[in-house]
Amino acid sequence: MSNNVNTAVEEVQEIHMHRDDFGSKMGMWLFLFTEVLLFGGLFILYAAYRYIYPEAFVVASGELDVFMGGINTVILLTSSLTVVLGIVALQKGNKKLCLSFLWITVFCGIVFLVNKYFEWGAKFHHGIYPKGPALQDMSEGEVMYFGLYYVMTGLHGLHIIVGLAFIGFVMWQIKRNILTADNFQRLENAGLYWHLVDIIWIFLFPLFYLIH
Repeated sequence: MSNNVNTAVEEVQEIHMHRDDFGSKMGMWLFLFTEVLLFGGLFILYAAYRYIYPEAFVVASGELDVFMGGINTVILLTSSLTVVLGIVALQKGNKKLCLSFLWITVFCGIVFLVNKYFEWGAKFHHGIYPKGPALQDMSEGEVMYFGLYYVMTGLHGLHIIVGLAFIGFVMWQIKRNILTADNFQRLENAGLYWHLVDIIWIFLFPLFYLIH
């Protein structure tokens, strides 16, 4: 038993000796930059079509549930707060509190996806989806609006799923004492990724839900 404990301690010490916190953080920032370029291109595309079809975009936005979008915004803002609190807790050596905050973050992310599922489900029920029957009676601008809506919010939802997987992996490492008060860079990277997901939604919410 003692040999297993010693081996685990040696593995953690070896990880600490060979880790590169600066390189890890720079790598994450470079990755986030590519994500910004991706969504930045989509935002530019949205702006172009919004300029071409201003009235159609306003009419189409009336089909979205502003209340549901607002609830999801509050949920993501809360999840970003709990990520920060989790990082602070780990830095102070409070592993249990850190995991508690991260569980809240995971819960918020899942609730966001569930809300989005029901929101999309309502649109599908009314035939508002790519090549759906309801779109046959809509203008070209409205069709373009919903095309962008599904692509951009769907891509954002995919990032939520990736973020949840990233945080789940980090939580497993915290539980096994691989990440500690002296080695929390990976948790910070997960937090940075989650903040990006939050910021993207902060732009998506007014662009699609509040333009009318």
